[in-house]
Amino acid sequence: MNGPGSLGVALVSALGLGFWALVAIATLTGLATAWALGANSNSPPFAPAIGANAISTMRAAFLIGILAALGALTQGGSISETVGSGLINGVAIGSLAATAGLLTATLFMGFGVYSGYPVPAAFATTGAMVGVGLSLGGTPAFDTYRRIATFWLLVPPVSGGLAYLTATLLRRDDVPETVGIPLLAGLVGGIVANVELSIVPAAPGETASSLAAFGSRLLGSPTVGGVDSAAVALTLLAAAASFRFIRRRTQASVDRGVRTFLVALGSVVAFSSGGSQVGLATGPLENLYGTELGLPGIALLAIGAVGILGGAWMGSPRLLQATSREYAQLGIRRSIAALVPGFVIAQSAIALGIPISFNNIIISGVIGGGLAGGSAGVSRRKIGVTLLFWVLTLVASVGVGFGLYRLFAAVLGG
Repeated sequence: MNGPGSLGVALVSALGLGFWALVAIATLTGLATAWALGANSNSPPFAPAIGANAISTMRAAFLIGILAALGALTQGGSISETVGSGLINGVAIGSLAATAGLLTATLFMGFGVYSGYPVPAAFATTGAMVGVGLSLGGTPAFDTYRRIATFWLLVPPVSGGLAYLTATLLRRDDVPETVGIPLLAGLVGGIVANVELSIVPAAPGETASSLAAFGSRLLGSPTVGGVDSAAVALTLLAAAASFRFIRRRTQASVDRGVRTFLVALGSVVAFSSGGSQVGLATGPLENLYGTELGLPGIALLAIGAVGILGGAWMGSPRLLQATSREYAQLGIRRSIAALVPGFVIAQSAIALGIPISFNNIIISGVIGGGLAGGSAGVSRRKIGVTLLFWVLTLVASVGVGFGLYRLFAAVLGG
């Protein structure tokens, strides 16, 4: 047989490639994709802090690498699973199919860098894996597509709306920065307490747990009206501690307090970015590593984390310098307004296992924060062209992924 499903024999006979050679090629492709994500997708979180002279570029790049890699290890499993097995029904993604999908996504991201229009990595990867899956003979997973499409459509209004509300709060004359900034810190602290992490001991049947849920189980508190009272209390305690810490810093010096908050906010957003982006590089390899090699999921996430770490350390400093100048022009309030919804939406996507574009969230937040000042500061034509470019990316990546895998099958099977 010379069809797409008989590539194992064809590869060995045509090119002399064995199974482990294909595993190596697929792994290197995934590692390269993770490197690109680490270099390009994790810069926005620390750009405002650099623009405000709260942290140096090289120190920011170092922290981004560490935090994004930790996020990838502790939160990347859900999105990786969706990308690897939830986008298509009836087929398993092998090593060659994974390579074709990752190469397609990387080509689109590279084209975005070259053209100047940011190509969402989530759009390119999702489309590529759907195309590859269809080329293998799989059937569309329409329920998953509806969930993903709904979330993607909600990102711009939700991110923009949250950014608008945040910027409006920070611009109010009757809300001093010694109150507004600590309030946002309290909100972030409360959310952090409920972020699910694979390293936190989970309840039976679960793979991850939050600090609030873990603390509640230790305390053994009763549920009142369907609400876990201890988890709520621990969430409020984390929010109050965050509020008090930043408030004391802002009361001593507003500039110092704002800089501290920028670094803390950048840290949690970078962590979330790693958790939400690593699945785009590791998802196509899920079946290969989990089923064919029988390795635990943490092994694959570790490969993605290494790629993100290397990309952040080696590729992000130059991009950080460029984006920090852009955020410096936006101003501190608008920068904070863009990052707060980024953190909230990224964590929501991780909890739901939905691949997302971090740049999409940040751009929407920047526009929403700008509207609070009376102008988005972004060309309507630029917005329209960017949105059109994103839709074309999703559609075209399906076709390219489908065709590239068929090309590989024809050449290697010939």
